[in-house]
Amino acid sequence: MKKPRAIVLRTAGTNCDNETASAFKIAGSVSELVHINELVRGEKFLKDFQILAIPGGFTYGDDIASGKILANEIKYKLNEDLKNFINSGKLVIGICNGFQVLVKAGILPGINKGAIESTLSFNDSGSFIDKWVELEPCTRCVWTKGLKETIYLPIAHGEGKFIPKDSDVLNQLKKNKQIVFKYVDNPNGSIDNIAGICDTTGRVLGLMPHPERHILGTQHPRWTREGLKERGDGFAIFKNGVDYVKEKL
Repeated sequence: MKKPRAIVLRTAGTNCDNETASAFKIAGSVSELVHINELVRGEKFLKDFQILAIPGGFTYGDDIASGKILANEIKYKLNEDLKNFINSGKLVIGICNGFQVLVKAGILPGINKGAIESTLSFNDSGSFIDKWVELEPCTRCVWTKGLKETIYLPIAHGEGKFIPKDSDVLNQLKKNKQIVFKYVDNPNGSIDNIAGICDTTGRVLGLMPHPERHILGTQHPRWTREGLKERGDGFAIFKNGVDYVKEKL
């Protein structure tokens, strides 16, 4: 079959798009950077791709709240296209700002379709956090097949504290096995140490850490002391997405 096609959505303030596109290419897909206005104007079409990635950054300067403006653009300008994309069995990943977009557009956690059931708010520290963290994969969704017991990825955010709407939503996330990643040492105060979640299908993933920044072994901050690995811990996430498309779509 032809190589899977990944669309990496960008707009004003996106700044992790090239790294995300590169990660998908290394994992074996064709990836294309597309501005949201190209989709809105009908110059590009979601249906021509099998994977949608919403990368990190500070879209529209994170005015109002992190990711909120892009979330509204997606919700009110691309709603039907995105619904059709997800319902057709295709994949979505939102990283950092992209995760914020997915929850504020009501795409994640998706327990009650379209409802805003969680948010990502200011870190308990009240400051921007830029560090490497250990994560525990908790749910074997499409994107996490075969991951190690713990993986090491960087975070870089000021509004990364995951907060479910209420205890009912948190309980549903646990019951449905939608909690994909937890922090080993919670850096931002996220409820239940949650670092990433998926929808009920396991095909839509959102996470605050940056897997695209740990694709190569040389990106590990201690590789000269601990030894050079062929691939960084984030690579498997992208490879899982690409392999799923090759097998299922």
